[in-house]
Amino acid sequence: MSATGLVRVFTDGGNESRTQYIHRVKLTGLTPGQKYTYRCGSKQGWSQNFTFSAMKAGSDWSPRFALYGDLGMKNAQSLPRLLKETQSGMYDAVLHVGDFAYDMNVDNGRVGDTFMNQIQPMAAEIPYMTCPGNHEMKYNYSNYRHRFVMPGDELSDKMFFSFNVGPVHIISFNTEYYYYLNYGVVQPVEQYQWLIDDLEEASKPENRAERPWIITMGHRPMYCSNKGKECQNKENKIRTGWPVNHSLPLESLFYKYGVDLMLWAHEHSYERLWPVYDRKVYNGSEEEPYTNPTAPVHIITGSAGCKENHAYFTNNTAPWSAKRSDDYGYTRMTVHNATHLYMEQVSDDQQGKIVDSFWLKKDSHGPYPPREFHDNRFTDTNKFRLGQKKGFHAVSINDNEL
Repeated sequence: MSATGLVRVFTDGGNESRTQYIHRVKLTGLTPGQKYTYRCGSKQGWSQNFTFSAMKAGSDWSPRFALYGDLGMKNAQSLPRLLKETQSGMYDAVLHVGDFAYDMNVDNGRVGDTFMNQIQPMAAEIPYMTCPGNHEMKYNYSNYRHRFVMPGDELSDKMFFSFNVGPVHIISFNTEYYYYLNYGVVQPVEQYQWLIDDLEEASKPENRAERPWIITMGHRPMYCSNKGKECQNKENKIRTGWPVNHSLPLESLFYKYGVDLMLWAHEHSYERLWPVYDRKVYNGSEEEPYTNPTAPVHIITGSAGCKENHAYFTNNTAPWSAKRSDDYGYTRMTVHNATHLYMEQVSDDQQGKIVDSFWLKKDSHGPYPPREFHDNRFTDTNKFRLGQKKGFHAVSINDNEL
């Protein structure tokens, strides 16, 4: 089997204007579950051989994930353990929840080159699924957009997409659209409309029956209890929408469609929340809080290791915070079936010790009980839909504008 791909010229925005040639190849006709050995190259030379297994088909199997964010080129403390576990066959995919290399654009993109070589043993063998973080925004996210290609976003011009793995529908989106408006204001509006459309499709009875779990991944969390003003802001933009008019709020949107689990990073620590909505806890029961909860569960996993070191917690634990750890580490997740999902936090500081674990159990999936949001003026997604103009497209801005 052979495949011919496309070459995309990438000129970094730094003072050297370094040019690279990014090669992208799409393989088709693969047999699900089949193991393949491949190499990349041309007459100019070939890479070493790599091996991967094509993703299994259908929803009747139990995918295993490694989850983390904020992994740098320097002080990538969790990386050796992650590489070893990946190469031993522990995972079916990696979910990297934003912030790469610190930063990929540094030294005219050479830090990005080194980082990509560091993660190659993982990314060459299992799907390495991503979302952008604040450390990717330089030059209109150009290093991120050219180095990572995701399904449904092959040109990397949207930076939001979704995909299915076993009984899970995973949605990746860009939280930074809420913070960096210098690249345009249309992108967050487009993303919000796409989220509505994607959630509606995933929530159709036939689709939710096949893939009952809906999981989102975005970089900046809605909730966190670390030190610093971002975590102390009760009305952050991701959760309640833009200030003044509270437009494009994500918490009420995800609640409406019954999102089961939200994955975040950004804070260089691990935090597990009780099921929460609008800052109120909705545990399944006192004895089994994660059995049939009536609100989504949030996990913050941003402690893989980078040059900015740890993020420390406040002394007073928020009522919605269930478990906190500032050890370097990462999260494992196995979606066993339609009703049972297991997560555990690995401490690299403690030689791989499991410092937290829990089961999320749901007999059924779907919308949560109707509850009034503290400011419900802008939570009606139908009103949002009617207010949109047709034909919106992302604003095109030169990669090197900043």
